Amino acid sequence: MTEVEKLAVDVETLLAVQDENNPLAGSTKKSTKKKDIMNWGFPGHLTREEGDIYVKFREEVEKRGGSFKSTVYSFDEEEEAYCLTRWLRARKYVLTDAITMVEEATECRSAPSQHDFYPDPEKTLGVDPAIFISQYPQLYSGFSKTGCPVFYSKPGQLEIDGIECITTHEAILDYHWYVMQHDYRNRLSGFKKSNPDFKRFECVTVLDLEGVTVGKLGSRTLDIIKKQSQTDSLCFPETMNKTVIVNAPRFFAMTWKIIKGWLDPRTTNKIELFSSTSSAKKKLREIIADDELPSDYGGTAENTEDTLARIATEQTGVKRLLTQLLSIRSSASYNIDIGQDEELDVYVYTNSTTAAKFSIIDTSNKVVLSIPQEGLKVARKEGTSVPTSECLTAVSGRIFGPKKVKVKGQGAGGFSSTNYLVVGKIYAK
Repeated sequence: MTEVEKLAVDVETLLAVQDENNPLAGSTKKSTKKKDIMNWGFPGHLTREEGDIYVKFREEVEKRGGSFKSTVYSFDEEEEAYCLTRWLRARKYVLTDAITMVEEATECRSAPSQHDFYPDPEKTLGVDPAIFISQYPQLYSGFSKTGCPVFYSKPGQLEIDGIECITTHEAILDYHWYVMQHDYRNRLSGFKKSNPDFKRFECVTVLDLEGVTVGKLGSRTLDIIKKQSQTDSLCFPETMNKTVIVNAPRFFAMTWKIIKGWLDPRTTNKIELFSSTSSAKKKLREIIADDELPSDYGGTAENTEDTLARIATEQTGVKRLLTQLLSIRSSASYNIDIGQDEELDVYVYTNSTTAAKFSIIDTSNKVVLSIPQEGLKVARKEGTSVPTSECLTAVSGRIFGPKKVKVKGQGAGGFSSTNYLVVGKIYAK
């Protein structure tokens, strides 16, 4: 595979485009061009032939019932006509292809459905979701002018080493089921209850690529994004209303120009790419009202960084949540300022079986605050693949401010480094 071809696959993975030419979506039959491509296949815009196929598909869904029907109607409040046509559009109104797609999606959903799609996100991830989000910033914030939830994703800030200190790739995929079948579904259903005319259960995505480099798109990072994209393309087809890409690096923009010609016009019309946030503001304001658009993207709503911090506070009960990845061979450290009327708990997470010794030092007088004074060893237990954590302040108790402390990790030396994620939870006194 050439470098250009590899970048093209990486771009498609990030966009999760649902099109017959997308290698992530599987094969489908040739599409028929329509004059109104953006309304093609929707209720009120069907040809007689497509209407006949719609009736046959509805009959097939009712006849099979059970898990097959549950797969199709994955969002409880979605109206039948809009739900069924989503699946048919995804397979260009080829009935056999649409049925096969539902069968494959039903198989994909089989195991998660037995766990009710993992309703407890902390239990699913094995860590507080706020800590996971600190390593992979993403959030829903507001609604578009058409009622679609708006999802902001920042893959350029994804820290794969930090993620692997706290959870597993399998747990992340399970968590994605929670997001789609509990969080996202509840947002759609809640909006429809307040706005009965809302019909199109779709999402607007703002994909912020600031910080994305060719090196950043490593195989471990892309594995997470690719598996989530495959799940969405198969089990939640035609739920992309609009994707606005901001801060697109040059290599990404060049690759997009190449693969754009491979895609269905309906897909390319849903995707807009901009080299900066400022150049995208006009388009974002067309889609999202100012009071629903975060201020860092040109609106007047809460800044996404402040929203992420607020969500972390609400979920964990802390005043501030601090995280720092330490890559330790011999030693590494992280300084934390504890303010007046604040107190600190410190946790260390790792997936390494190589132990490092951690201690907390009062930098003003070099007093070791953690007990035992020789340091606390942190390592994943042998025989398990699940990351582990230790609370460094469990014995000594929380550290009270005002104070400046250093969390220090000492490794065994050698030629390779191992990763540890330090998490500071600062509470108000």
